[in-house]
Amino acid sequence: MKEYKLAIFDMDGTILNTIEDLNNATNYALRKNGLREITVEEECQIVGNGLFNTAKRSTPEGTDEATINAVFEDLAAYYKEHNEDCTRPYDGIVDVIKKIKAAGIKTAVVSNKVDYAVQILAKKYFPDCFDKAMGETEGFALKPERDMVDEILRCLDTDREDSVYIGDSNVDLLTAQNSEMDCIAVSWGFRGREQLKEYGAKTIIDKPEELLSFFAK
Repeated sequence: MKEYKLAIFDMDGTILNTIEDLNNATNYALRKNGLREITVEEECQIVGNGLFNTAKRSTPEGTDEATINAVFEDLAAYYKEHNEDCTRPYDGIVDVIKKIKAAGIKTAVVSNKVDYAVQILAKKYFPDCFDKAMGETEGFALKPERDMVDEILRCLDTDREDSVYIGDSNVDLLTAQNSEMDCIAVSWGFRGREQLKEYGAKTIIDKPEELLSFFAK
């Protein structure tokens, strides 16, 4: 088995269940702008590419640019104040990450969530679990571009062939592909096993504990 030296985790849908807070923020913005609210199931299909794209995808086709921008601004403002209301780590994931780190593996987060939220949530729910966490940052393209992954590799002085990306969506699979590294897809997130198969995932796990087998020492 390949011995990885760095595990890079997505945040939303991989280590944190954030969907209810995201859905509440989206629906607040839609309501405020006189638009139809969306279900949690619909939210699961539109998140993953940053809040602006979430806002854009939540509005009806043909919505004008000014309205999309207004929805985004309202969504972002609401989420900034309410990003911890219902958010919780997935069962077992904190202990798993601690065990991976205790085995001498470097750990990091790369998320399309705004960076202030990534830093707050990582410190609150995963204290001392990550060597580096990075969210949407000026000067770095969002996933699935490789910019943020490359910055993590640089900061943690690790080669990409010794690293693995762990995520729950097509965005994460493409991020790993663009970053030229292995990927472990998790089925407990926002997309599910069948969709991950459709996206071409080669390695899918169903429980956080299964991650440990990839970092055996």
